Amino acid sequence: MYFRKQRLEGSANESLFLWGARQTGKSTLLKELFPDSLWFDLLLSDVFERLHKSPSQLREIVIATQPDKPVVIDEIQKIPALLNEVHWLIENQHARFILSGSSPRRIIRSETNLLGGRALRYELYPLISDEIPGFDLIRALNNGLLPRHYLSDNPKQMISAYIGNYLKDEIMAEVRIRKLANFSRFLEVVAFSNGEMVNYTNIASECGVSAPTVREYFQILEDTLTGRFLPSFQKKPKRRVILAPKFYFFDVGIVNYLLKRGKIEMGSEAFGHAFEHFIYQEIYAHSNYSGLQYPIHYWHTASHLEVDLILGDHEVAIEIKSTQNATPRQINGLKSFAEEYQVNKLLLITNDPFPRQMGPVLVLPWQIFLQKLWGGEIIS
Repeated sequence: MYFRKQRLEGSANESLFLWGARQTGKSTLLKELFPDSLWFDLLLSDVFERLHKSPSQLREIVIATQPDKPVVIDEIQKIPALLNEVHWLIENQHARFILSGSSPRRIIRSETNLLGGRALRYELYPLISDEIPGFDLIRALNNGLLPRHYLSDNPKQMISAYIGNYLKDEIMAEVRIRKLANFSRFLEVVAFSNGEMVNYTNIASECGVSAPTVREYFQILEDTLTGRFLPSFQKKPKRRVILAPKFYFFDVGIVNYLLKRGKIEMGSEAFGHAFEHFIYQEIYAHSNYSGLQYPIHYWHTASHLEVDLILGDHEVAIEIKSTQNATPRQINGLKSFAEEYQVNKLLLITNDPFPRQMGPVLVLPWQIFLQKLWGGEIIS
C-alpha cells in the first residue's frame, strides 16, 4: 500500500476532475479517500450500458439516494453526456462529484459540457520516490513507476500489454487513427528523442508522414496524458536561445520498452538518460502535488550552453548528471545561466556520495535532493 502525495488538497467541498494515465492508481486512491461514496465504475459493462443508454438515470439515482458523500464516477470520458447530468445535479441538488478519467481528449474534442469551472482539476502521476518504502532507483529506472510495473520482477510482458492495449489500441480507437503502422513507428521514433529537442521535420521524415501529422500525433499524446512538452526558457535572453520544446513520455518504463533497452546498469549511457527522465518526473509531480504549480523549462543557447531544468521564474536552475564524481566542467551551463539571470539556487544533481559546494553550485546526491524537494526546501 502506497501513501500517495496527491491528496486533492484545496478541494474542500468542491467537485473535481482527477485525470491520469491508465494504471497510475486513480481508482485505488479514490477508494481510499472516499470509501463510503456512491460509486459508478464505467469500466463495468453493466454500469456502462445502463448509463450510456440512459444518462438521465444518474440524476434519478442521485436524487433518490441523496448521498451525503461525494459521488464518484470512474472513467468519465467513456460517457461524456453524463456531464450534463452532473452539471444539473451540482446546480440544483448541491451534489458533489469526483470525476476520474484517463483522458480528457474525448470530452474536450466533443465540446461536451466541462462544467464551466464548477469542478477543480487534479492529476495523478506514476509513483514518486517518497511514496515507496525502501525505494530502489535501479528498479525504478528499469521497471518504470506505474505501481504494478514497479513491483514486478518481470515487467516487460506487463509493459508490452500496456503499450498494446492502451497506447495503441485505446488511443487509436479514441482518436480514430487509421494507420496503425504510422502511429506505432511514431511512438518508437519519439522514444529515441525522449528528453531531446523536438524537430517535427526530422520525426516526420523518420515516420514517413507529414510534419502536420506529427504535430497531431504529439497532441494526441498530450491529450491522453501519455507525454508532455518541456518548453524552452526564453525570458529576455542576452544569448540567442533554442526555441524548440523537449518532449518526455509520462513514465521511464514506457521509454525503456519502446527503445528495447536491456537491463539498465549504473554508469551506462541508458542509465544517464533514464536518470534525467526520473528526476524530471519527480520535479513535475512536485510542482503539482505541492500546490505550487511552478513552471518548468529548460535552457539551451545557440552556442550549446544548456541547463536541464529551470524552476519558477528562474528561481532554481538544475543540471542533472549521472556521474558519481562531478567535475567543474559539468557546471558551465549553470554558471552561464547565472550570468544572465538572478538565481536563488544553482544545483547539480548527481550520484555523488556526498554534497559538495563547487563555486556557486551546490552538488547534491539525488537522494538528498529529493528529500529536500519533497520537504519544501528547494522551491517555495
